[in-house]
Amino acid sequence: MEPIKDSYLTIAADAEAIFKEKSSKFLCYAYHVESEEEISLYLEALRKQYYDATHHCYAWRLGPFGERFRANDDGEPSSTAGKPILGQMLSREVTDCLIVVVRYFGGTKLGVPGLIAAYKESAAAVLDAAEIIERTVDTRLRVDFSYMVMNDVMRIIKEEQPRIEEQTFDNLCSMTLSIRNSRAEQVIGRLRKVEGATLDIL
Repeated sequence: MEPIKDSYLTIAADAEAIFKEKSSKFLCYAYHVESEEEISLYLEALRKQYYDATHHCYAWRLGPFGERFRANDDGEPSSTAGKPILGQMLSREVTDCLIVVVRYFGGTKLGVPGLIAAYKESAAAVLDAAEIIERTVDTRLRVDFSYMVMNDVMRIIKEEQPRIEEQTFDNLCSMTLSIRNSRAEQVIGRLRKVEGATLDIL
């Protein structure tokens, strides 16, 4: 059986870099994003800030496995800008990320191979400037249990060490837990064996 892939790489915080090629200037921005709405806001802000730029080319990937993605050439020849930017994200396996490269044309045409190289280098430069971190894909669950079996539940939690998101201890106790996918089955199995405890996967 294949191991469950339950981690991914993303950037810890926004980053920027500048790349110059034959008097063209490329301003490169990387943002950590989790929705298309966020992406739209960043793009809108950059278009306003650099309203006089020649192009605002970008690519993004969303989801733990980069299952949603898009590349945009913004008027550059087809596949010379968005695709090389996306290519850098794919080669570094970074997701939940938007990279925008704002180009100011300097008067010298770069040609198709030159453009591809420039946008690739721009995306590489901003990813070099960013801190890349690993995040886990987690399963969230809620366990409700009576005070009587609290010791049994707490022993499992101490041994398995899921992250505790919420807890209330009353006549009926309740905890919301989060644990990385590859270890979730084991924790769920152990908690289900506790009599007097009910489990919901959120």
